[in-house]
Amino acid sequence: MARIAGVNVPDKKRVPIALTYIHGIGRTSAEAICAKLGVDTAQRMGSLDEDALGRIRAEVESAEYVIEGDRRRQVSMNIKRLLDMKCYRGLRHRAGLPVRGQRTVTNARTRKGPARPVAGKKKVKK
Repeated sequence: MARIAGVNVPDKKRVPIALTYIHGIGRTSAEAICAKLGVDTAQRMGSLDEDALGRIRAEVESAEYVIEGDRRRQVSMNIKRLLDMKCYRGLRHRAGLPVRGQRTVTNARTRKGPARPVAGKKKVKK
């Protein structure tokens, strides 16, 4: 396994897909990196030579991309800022509810957690 920015990227995946295993690099950034360095996107990560791997490593770790720990810190600081402002989005984060306007009457189980029975509430027939 190749190690880029402290992350083991899989050898059997194509280069752009393998680069997305690094937090802060998505499909668009991965494709841009491959295009900039002239790396064939159909190649597998394990078949790259050390020179190409070194160029990819240098490009990813350059100051152009905010990745891994810095990216996680940036996201958590953004959420903390919303919490401190007590704006609507911050209150939704604090309550553990969906932040971006999704309905919560029926769905939102990922954010709300497993359903808990409420005493005295009757099921409504539809």
